[in-house]
Amino acid sequence: MEMTYAIQGMHCEACIDKIKAALSPFGSVVTLTLKPPRVTISMEKALPLEQLNAQLVKAGNYQLHPISEATAPVETTPLKAYYPIFLIAGFITIVTLINNISAQGFNVTSWMNQFMAGFFLVFSAFKLLDVRGFAEGYATYDLLAKRWHTYGLIYPFLELGLGLLYLLQWIPATTHVFTIVLMGFSSLGVLQSLAKKQTIRCACLGTVLNVPLSSITLTEDGLMVVMAGMMLIMG
Repeated sequence: MEMTYAIQGMHCEACIDKIKAALSPFGSVVTLTLKPPRVTISMEKALPLEQLNAQLVKAGNYQLHPISEATAPVETTPLKAYYPIFLIAGFITIVTLINNISAQGFNVTSWMNQFMAGFFLVFSAFKLLDVRGFAEGYATYDLLAKRWHTYGLIYPFLELGLGLLYLLQWIPATTHVFTIVLMGFSSLGVLQSLAKKQTIRCACLGTVLNVPLSSITLTEDGLMVVMAGMMLIMG
């Protein structure tokens, strides 16, 4: 029989070789892919997952998981699939508007600064709940994370740092430039995946919420670039 599992911790060709060697005593590896990280093993009988993982951990920091809704590829869904993003963005918008108006009357630059702080702090928090899971998901479409797995592990902390910089309003010009570079580069990977019509999961909310990669993800990145550019010009 053939059993298919999701693999946590696999991020390069060297990992594939290690995992194949580690699982060979249990049967033959039929398929093993990086994107998504999956392995299919042909075995005489199904073995306990704990037994397979006990052998696999000897090869490195890898772990098999059953294929479930949380790990399966995301298919294109109706607009309600993006409800979590709209809800979070809506709350950030309302809170920052109220805070901005009550403090000094509405000021567009001040509001954008507060919105950016809220956006980066909240979205980084979702990613930090499962940094490794986020890194694996991000590596399926980000241009740099595909080649350098550590970048996916660092990225949530970069967003956290930007959120704190916007909150403290420290070195604003540098903060805006870094935001433009970071989010602009991130949008390139999204754009490439959309052009290829790939149906994969967006990592913007980490592994907590299941949101498909779409033009909404591209709009999210683009909005951050536009707002940072506007604040940079407006000084």
